[in-house]
Amino acid sequence: MTETPAAPQRRLRVLAAMSGGVDSAVAAARAAEAGHDVTGVHLALSANPQSFRTGARGCCTIEDSRDARRAADVIGIPFYVWDLAERFREDVVEDFVAEYEAGRTPNPCLRCNEKIKFAALLDKALALGFDAVATGHYAQVVTDADGNRELHRASDMAKDQSYVLGVLDDRQLEHAMFPLGDTVTTKDEIRAEAERRGLAVAKKPDSHDICFIADGDTQGFLANRLGKAEGDIVDESGTKLGTHEGAYGYTIGQRKGLRIGTPAPDGKPRYVLDISPVNNTVTVGPVEALDVTALTAIKPRWCGTAPAGPGAYTAQLRAHGGETPVRVAPADGTLHVTFTEPVRGVAPGQAIVLYDGTRVVGSATIATTERTTAAV
Repeated sequence: MTETPAAPQRRLRVLAAMSGGVDSAVAAARAAEAGHDVTGVHLALSANPQSFRTGARGCCTIEDSRDARRAADVIGIPFYVWDLAERFREDVVEDFVAEYEAGRTPNPCLRCNEKIKFAALLDKALALGFDAVATGHYAQVVTDADGNRELHRASDMAKDQSYVLGVLDDRQLEHAMFPLGDTVTTKDEIRAEAERRGLAVAKKPDSHDICFIADGDTQGFLANRLGKAEGDIVDESGTKLGTHEGAYGYTIGQRKGLRIGTPAPDGKPRYVLDISPVNNTVTVGPVEALDVTALTAIKPRWCGTAPAGPGAYTAQLRAHGGETPVRVAPADGTLHVTFTEPVRGVAPGQAIVLYDGTRVVGSATIATTERTTAAV
């Protein structure tokens, strides 16, 4: 198996997406060092970018674009800034707000990879004659014995980011390059490599949280766009326990910030079990009521050929979550997924990514869940 996006002897025209961070800078440097014809590009995703980041929060600031440009200068590659702010607003930010308004929990990083980096950016790159788009994600694209392209986990599971790439289809994989995915190196070693290469971003903090919510206050961000909408917090029997200022500010499995004055009869913590935008209620209950035994997922996207029928896989439900064994039955554009053991913290809107060993089979969006105990 090989990790290159095409035959290793061919020199490719590569467009390296450079966020201004250390991973994408090292990825661009490795692609250039491998002999490819690399051009760096920074995506301007905000119509009104801040001048500076707030520590390790956010990205897409003026400072980030300047850091990316300086890294490109050191590597010795051409560099451009492409304005995709409007597309990002429509496909990622507005989708994020609409999903929360509907009582679902979206993952904007997956949506960005699907709609921006490997759609809008890739389409523009191919139109300009580039062969591949390189990013600093930790994942691998390998070629099997039949010449089929496959997405696999990174060599280092601790840094693996294949979950947020599970939305890529075979066409997108054909033009994807992940120069960091096939090396077992710690983040400190990546930073040391950046320093050896003379890249000033070697000591720059990693970006965390949601890039377009720089202060990390998701509830405040949503409140500014959706407004306050007071509703009831109820238990499983429908008894009112408190009020909230917007059901969109809660996620399934949430424990903190419920502001319920009345303790549970057993004295144990309560968790968010259900969010109903129709009647603007949030239902809470014991942790055991979060146990999910099965789910239905929609909008499946396959990293290659779609499975012909039911099969056994492992599933990942969160970006930093573990794997769990599942049985998957595709039917009419949906997936029915049964868990071998109950799992918790599963919310509609989240992505479920399926694996066969280290290979990413595909992903889908969770629509409904089945629990051992009814939430409402």
